[in-house]
Amino acid sequence: MILPRRHFLRFAAVGAGAILVSPRMAFASVPGDRRFIFIIQRGAADGLNTVVPYGDPEYAGLRREIAIDPTTAIKLDGHFALNPAMPEAGKMFSAGQALFVHATASPYRDRSHFDGQNVLETGGTVPYAQRDGWMNRLVGLMPRSKDEAIAFAPTVPPALRGAADVASFAPSGLPQPTDDLLARVGRMYQSDPQLHPMWDEALAARGMAAGQPPGQKPEDLGRLAASFLSRPDGPRIAMLETGGWDTHTGEQFRLTAQLKALDTMIAALRDNLGPVWNQTVVLVATEFGRTAAVNGTGGTDHGTASAAMLFGGAVKGGRVIADWPGLSQANLYEQRDLKPTIGLDTLIAGVTAESFGIDPERAARALFPAAGLGRPAEGLVHI
Repeated sequence: MILPRRHFLRFAAVGAGAILVSPRMAFASVPGDRRFIFIIQRGAADGLNTVVPYGDPEYAGLRREIAIDPTTAIKLDGHFALNPAMPEAGKMFSAGQALFVHATASPYRDRSHFDGQNVLETGGTVPYAQRDGWMNRLVGLMPRSKDEAIAFAPTVPPALRGAADVASFAPSGLPQPTDDLLARVGRMYQSDPQLHPMWDEALAARGMAAGQPPGQKPEDLGRLAASFLSRPDGPRIAMLETGGWDTHTGEQFRLTAQLKALDTMIAALRDNLGPVWNQTVVLVATEFGRTAAVNGTGGTDHGTASAAMLFGGAVKGGRVIADWPGLSQANLYEQRDLKPTIGLDTLIAGVTAESFGIDPERAARALFPAAGLGRPAEGLVHI
């Protein structure tokens, strides 16, 4: 549904100026029953062909040959439809477990992938002004009972870097080491005050992933993430990275493949979390969107606003939230992009605050200290 502008006073407006998947995962451990998962779409995902504004009279003319046919899309309401490559997401929407927020963006406006991702992950207002990530600061708001974070990746993503300790775990396709070899290495590190605790942490992470496939298929990664998150002593916060969303050419095929992979991964999370899914919120967001019009090579170029997605049993779903700016030339940002009308930072602050029972204004100050946010978004998560 498109809501009247008065309903968006709870969102800090960002204004007119302001897979296949190759993911890695990062985890943070906090007390409580809720789980929060952030999936970043690296490469600037096309929100207009993901959550399709088929009811906007300008959409089909701007997108021409890559426009999504509304008769094949998954209708969400009288204005928006979901790309048909995401049938599982459509089922979650019908079940009230998916919510889409359109025309949203971070404060970044200059269309560089690296800079845009840095602003999104660190929660700054300009690139590289913040040295730590908003997810690490979120962990800092939690009561600490043990090691606070683990990165299921060769390196920890910027969103999870900061003062909270972060270990790492990366799946490998190499043959598994024998128990005898592990015992020998453990004895070698036994007397080392630095390496021995790190070795124990590595073994604990390996134990959580026991029996999981080492492959990089979306369903494998969804199951692997669920194997960590579903454990009572496992992590409560997770990050997954997906790449390949930069669709300058051949967007129809490429975006379909990306969205199918994302849909499969989220479905695997849902199916393998079991009852924990009812306490879970998954946020999917990208550094910026794509141009409103198709380019000359069947793709789209770097844009501004996009669509964010929320999934999970804890989500107050079955809705599309949009202060829709329209796609007429006069309403486009810099006469080329979907104009942002909802701040992604206010969305993140609100979702995380409601997920973990944190005072919303405290969450906004901690996660996005440079933004000067007012009260974050509300009513997105079951409390």
